[in-house]
Order: sequence, then C-alpha cells, then structure tokens
Amino acid sequence: MNWTDPTCPVARTLDLVGDRWSLLIVRDAMDGARAFTDFQQRTGIARNILADRLRRLVERGILDRQTASSGRRQVYTLTQTGRDLFAVVVALRQWGERHAFESGEAHSVLVDSSGLPVAEMRPTNAHGVELDLDGTSVRKVY
Repeated sequence: MNWTDPTCPVARTLDLVGDRWSLLIVRDAMDGARAFTDFQQRTGIARNILADRLRRLVERGILDRQTASSGRRQVYTLTQTGRDLFAVVVALRQWGERHAFESGEAHSVLVDSSGLPVAEMRPTNAHGVELDLDGTSVRKVY
C-alpha cells in the first residue's frame, strides 16, 4: 500500500479506513450488522461500492468474513483491529453531537448498558490530567 504520509499515524489510519462508507460500515458492524443486506439497508450504499468496501475492510484486517451457518451467505464481524476503532467512532459521534446539529435538533445518542449516555471522551496524559491542543506536540520516533 502507498501511504499518504508514511510517518503519520493519522494519515495511515485514514488511508486504511478514512472514507465515509468504510467508517459507516464499521459503525454498523458495531451496532450488530452482519450480512451484506444489513449494511446495504442501514447505509443505502450502492451494492458495488459496498462489496468493494467490505472486501477492503477484510483485506485490511478490520472485518472478518465467514460463511453463515446456513451456508447461503457471507457474514462479517469485527476483528480485534476493527473493535479497536470503537474509540474513534465514539469520538466522531461526540464531535458530531456538539457540532453537526442545531441546538435542540433531534439526533441519536450512544448509551451504556444501563441506558445512560456515554461520558464525553477527553484525552489525558499519563497522570490522568486532561489535555488539549496546546498541551501536546508531535515527535517523530525512528
């Protein structure tokens, strides 16, 4: 694979899963979608694009593809690599809750197993102190 920016983890991540459809497929897999038709109904994506994105996500180790017990269709599940995108999806969701809706506009909310909204994610340092843009920098490690 040709990397957009070989030393940047953000660029490499976007090269792997950064297009809209791939992230929506990952989101839906996290919400229980398993079959091709599940993903198509939830996203409205064209069949050829969906087939391509599912293939890529399997090739990149984000989804696993298996034959369903009926033997009639393929089912997709998140690998551990795919499950590790949970924090990314939550961060995107929370940014969207803050910035993509007008005040009072209806939207979905992520809740925990007891029905309570998930707390806002905030980066912290090794001592648990919240960080912001001014408290961090990028260092190249070789």
